[in-house]
Amino acid sequence: MPHFTIATRESRLALWQAEHVKALLEQQGAAVTLLGMTTKGDQILDRSLSKVGGKGLFVKELEVALEEGRADLAVHSLKDVPMELPAGFELACVMEREDPRDAWVSTRYASVLDLPQGAVVGTSSLRRVALLRAMRPDLKIEPLRGNLDTRLRKLDEGLYDGIVLAAAGLKRLGLASRIRSTFAVEQMLPAAGQGALGIEVRTGRDDVRDALQHLAHQPTWLAVAAERAVSRMMGGSCSMPLAAYATLEGTQLHIRAAWGDAEGRYPLVTAQTQGSVHSLADATALGEQVALQLQAGVRALPQAGV
Repeated sequence: MPHFTIATRESRLALWQAEHVKALLEQQGAAVTLLGMTTKGDQILDRSLSKVGGKGLFVKELEVALEEGRADLAVHSLKDVPMELPAGFELACVMEREDPRDAWVSTRYASVLDLPQGAVVGTSSLRRVALLRAMRPDLKIEPLRGNLDTRLRKLDEGLYDGIVLAAAGLKRLGLASRIRSTFAVEQMLPAAGQGALGIEVRTGRDDVRDALQHLAHQPTWLAVAAERAVSRMMGGSCSMPLAAYATLEGTQLHIRAAWGDAEGRYPLVTAQTQGSVHSLADATALGEQVALQLQAGVRALPQAGV
């Protein structure tokens, strides 16, 4: 019987994700244990991620556990995984995507459009800030860090008129009833990889890769490969207000992307394309095409550039 140890953050959502993968591996006859860890991203809550090191703060400690042999795989929310993994690590599996959209959560207002002028909305995602400013430039957008339960508690304490969260996390934790409305993709384009789980391993761990084959969802993997290619070419980190979302119908992949300005100084720049894809390389190339369109659009803005 193979035995695997999963490295995971200790937030309730991260543990749900790790338990989900654990159960699926156990169904295949593996013995699985969890190694819970607190990352720097979980500890630093008084500053935005873009100011303290970016997405890598959520995965570094897990990668150290993989490198030291204390864990065999790490389960991540894919949108938290840096676009470039360190040497010696690889994304071994992308699982089927949950709802990729953003959710509006409020105790008082059914949607962002119902908010009065000057209402306070909580989010620390620069992507969401830029898209909200494009939608409602009159709102006051305040930082919101912490795990899902902490964010909901701050809302319930009256610190915000509403907050924006990933629909996938709320649904996975049985909190779908907190969703007042879900943003259409056209309103609030998702982040690259949003709603998908990615599993990271050390390069060369063919035994782990083989065990994960049945968990992989190729349509999701193709879509997020295109999205992550956009982000990678744009310098992809949480310090850039960037959205990228792809959908696959048959072999046709349609990808949309948007670059915004969190300060509201520039209009949104958008780009999209579609094409036939049969491999991760095809999907990556399509994403790179969209990134080139975005870069051209950003360069055309006065005093802006990527």
